[in-house]
Amino acid sequence: MTISASRRMQAVLHRRPALRLTGLLAPAVAWLGVFYLVPLGFLLATAFFDTDSFTGRITYELSPDNVVDVLTTPAYLFTALRTVAVAVGVTLLCVLLAVPLAGYMALVARARARPVLVALVLTPLWASYLVKVYAWRILLAPEGPFGAGYGWVGVVLTLTYLWLPYMVLPVYAGIDSMRGSFLEAAADLGSRPWTTFRTVVTPMLAPAIAAGSVFTFSLSLGDYITVQLVGGTNQMLGNLVYTNFSTDLPFAAAVALLPLLVMAAYLLTIRRTGALARL
Repeated sequence: MTISASRRMQAVLHRRPALRLTGLLAPAVAWLGVFYLVPLGFLLATAFFDTDSFTGRITYELSPDNVVDVLTTPAYLFTALRTVAVAVGVTLLCVLLAVPLAGYMALVARARARPVLVALVLTPLWASYLVKVYAWRILLAPEGPFGAGYGWVGVVLTLTYLWLPYMVLPVYAGIDSMRGSFLEAAADLGSRPWTTFRTVVTPMLAPAIAAGSVFTFSLSLGDYITVQLVGGTNQMLGNLVYTNFSTDLPFAAAVALLPLLVMAAYLLTIRRTGALARL
């Protein structure tokens, strides 16, 4: 491209901001479409196919039987409720742990110590997922240090440990953004610490908590390895998908629709609260 052609292109882009935005977003949108939306579309389509009971092969004839079976069978719906309950429990526990930890990091710790604390929060993410889960398996074993045994308590604790950094970081950023003017103004007006936290900090933290909850909720909702290792005989939706994937792919795809529906409802609920609009 010559210099004159380059200048003409720059002039066109300068006059048309929508074209600039399209050029910037096009690679990301193409990547999202090819590697996420297209496979998701195939997944949705596969849920409406069937499996030959004799050969085990997929028969490409449209049938709603798998989807109807998943949405009407009490056992599958109960598993979905348990999965949602675990995801909600993990999210709430992450919030309870992240708010005071992020508050200390942003408001109490010295300026030089804050980057170190952020690095310490991020450090567990560098370790292998399986290594961390097996470490908790040892801790929760009947003969281990905690001796709690395997079950839903172990699943919630392990998932909370795994996904806590995803809640701490946005909450820390939210608290750090209000450090100074907002808190000093509340103090100058005679507000007590608890009143300041309830009327100033909590409303302003809602977008940060909403952002963190999207990660903790969705990652917990789709997890299946943790419950296999520390959940005993319990199962979540991810386990049903995993166990049926190789033997009955259409049924596994139909089960996978449940967490997709739950996550879509969760995102719509958060959006209606207005928390995401303030991010």
